[in-house]
Amino acid sequence: MSQPATVADVAAAAGVSRQTVSNALNRPEIVRPATLTRVRAAIDELGYRPHASARRLRTRQSSTLGVRLPPVHGISGAVLDRFLHALVERADERGMRILLFTATDLDDELAHMERLVEGSDVDGFVLTSTAHGDPRAAWLGERDVPFVTFGRPWGVPDMDDAPHPWVDVDGRAGLREATAGLVARGHRRIGFLGWPSPSGQGDERRLGWRDALADAGLGAPPAGSADAGLGAPPAGSADAGLGAPPAGGADAGLGAPPAGGADAAADGATGAGSGSASGAVDLACEDDVAAATAVVAAALQGGTVFDAVVCASDTLALGARFALGAEVPVVGYDDTPVAAAVGISSVEQPLDAAAAAAVELLMGSGRSVLPASGGHRLLAPHVVWRG
Repeated sequence: MSQPATVADVAAAAGVSRQTVSNALNRPEIVRPATLTRVRAAIDELGYRPHASARRLRTRQSSTLGVRLPPVHGISGAVLDRFLHALVERADERGMRILLFTATDLDDELAHMERLVEGSDVDGFVLTSTAHGDPRAAWLGERDVPFVTFGRPWGVPDMDDAPHPWVDVDGRAGLREATAGLVARGHRRIGFLGWPSPSGQGDERRLGWRDALADAGLGAPPAGSADAGLGAPPAGSADAGLGAPPAGGADAGLGAPPAGGADAAADGATGAGSGSASGAVDLACEDDVAAATAVVAAALQGGTVFDAVVCASDTLALGARFALGAEVPVVGYDDTPVAAAVGISSVEQPLDAAAAAAVELLMGSGRSVLPASGGHRLLAPHVVWRG
């Protein structure tokens, strides 16, 4: 059996020094493009694989990123699963591993992070389920620990000049595309079913619905109405790029309606919902199938007529489908397997691109985590039409 190729073998084949090979592997941005091409060709030809343990000893880095595995229930779990799979694949391409850990709450998560940092077990973190006033970002920033968030840093004055790197999906653009698509199909009385405001992601998606109605000259309920507020989410609410609803939503369990049960949710639809002269209705409830069904049913009982409904999540879309039947088009968000199984159109998040962007913001083009920095990526989703 032939011996595995070494750095010296690659250097000889490419006609460069061993240091240049090391730079090509770890800091490719400082290597001239022509030289980098020769080194990479030699690596491919020889089948060279860097010695991971030796590299960790040399660089004093663990080649590991930490990610909390949050509690997920029901429909929304498929989104997190797809993102984590993509993150593992993209990290592996850079010689990095993903360390998953669980925590009961934010305080427990911070305690886990502290142990991982003190033990030099990770080089950085990928945070999900971002929220207004997120204590994790401040904790890591104070210690100069590199991290990136999947989800915007809700509440900062300027998202483009945030104190840490972030990746998110443009939910506003997704709901605008969904609503415009329904308008193009001849629908005019298009309702929105979202989460109670304020909610970072929920309010962004509501704005996309409003944008499309305004572009079509259809109007929408006045901003600032009971269920149409656009303020920042309260501290502790979850507004992650993974489509997480406000506190009490998906992570609180998809099987139970909000406090007061389905009847309370239905009363909220008629008492707190809002409408416009064009018939566009803005409804809200917690991220729960039964609650969504009750809210839409209450609106129907109150005389509302829907041509179609766009929703902030597939959970809400499923509830709306139960209330409206298959004759009224419903569009959800996240394109989960459940939406595909029952034939509900849905906005698909580019989760592979989000994972790749997260790794790039942490590592640049190299194979090591860079010092704490800034930068962001806002990715465009697209609608998967069904029926």
